[in-house]
Amino acid sequence: MRRPRTARLKSPEEVEKIRRAGRVVYAVLRRVAQMAEPGVSTAEMNAVAEAMIREAGAEPLFKGVQTRQTAFPFPAALCTSVNDVVVHGIPSERTLQSGDVVSVDCGVRLDGYCGDSATTLCVGTVAPEVRRLLEVTEEALWIAVEGIRPRRWWSEIAGAMQAHVEAAGFSVVREFVGHGIGREMHEEPKIPNYVDRRQDFMLQAGMVLAVEPMVNMGSAGVQYADGTNWPVVTADGRYAAHFEHTIAVTDAGADVLTDGR
Repeated sequence: MRRPRTARLKSPEEVEKIRRAGRVVYAVLRRVAQMAEPGVSTAEMNAVAEAMIREAGAEPLFKGVQTRQTAFPFPAALCTSVNDVVVHGIPSERTLQSGDVVSVDCGVRLDGYCGDSATTLCVGTVAPEVRRLLEVTEEALWIAVEGIRPRRWWSEIAGAMQAHVEAAGFSVVREFVGHGIGREMHEEPKIPNYVDRRQDFMLQAGMVLAVEPMVNMGSAGVQYADGTNWPVVTADGRYAAHFEHTIAVTDAGADVLTDGR
């Protein structure tokens, strides 16, 4: 079995700094959730988010990020992924319609430390099976929160998440996973939402993890939506959901750092 590189453990003082960044993320997502109504554009959501992040003295984590695969740096503070967009949706002037869902992912750096969280929001009247998709995905995140404790293998938790999703008839995305977080947005280890022994690791007090189940209504397959290599969509065009929290591992279990406390 290949072991991933070990996460750098965080001190209690560092955890509190990450929590401060997490409070900014929580406030942004709470405000954006209030905006998720028919006729509102995702660009409007992003403008509000950018203003809130500036006012908090923080900086957006996603804006300006570029990889070797992408055509240009990510242009916004929020990823806004509508309907069949799984992750990395770019805010636009497109207005939300009743029946849509929009996954909103927000990350900030405050005083050198990062917080990252995501939620999927219903717009207007959403079909019952779509609402169920969101419920199951969020439940998978909370299965992780409740299962986290030191000296436990991550695969045990990922297996419970995967089983819960698949029992509901949905699919766990394989191509994108969670990550460690701290001074950088993406740190070791990689955190799959399904059983992958190659990326397994043992939880230790002091780890800080961004756990983010991404779940498709249909098949698990995804693809890039266009030539930019930013928006990732479901291969079958069916809806997706995405929830995320930044979580510290403590001797007592999990401490959610992006829940506003």
